[in-house]
Amino acid sequence: MNLDRAVLAFAGAMVLASAALAHFVSPGWWWLTVFVGLNLMQASVTGFCPAAIVFRRLGIPGGCAFK
Repeated sequence: MNLDRAVLAFAGAMVLASAALAHFVSPGWWWLTVFVGLNLMQASVTGFCPAAIVFRRLGIPGGCAFK
């Protein structure tokens, strides 16, 4: 798994988790989904992603999107 796929997998897991929490716990968890979506849009424009920095420090090899 490279860095790009790790970031996408993490974002997808966060969206699914927040949807489940919003359904079963509180509708306020939808704000986590909004945050993840905004972060993905910002990363696509700027190339800066905090999750990519964390995954890189954990030793996941780089991909083409986050260099």
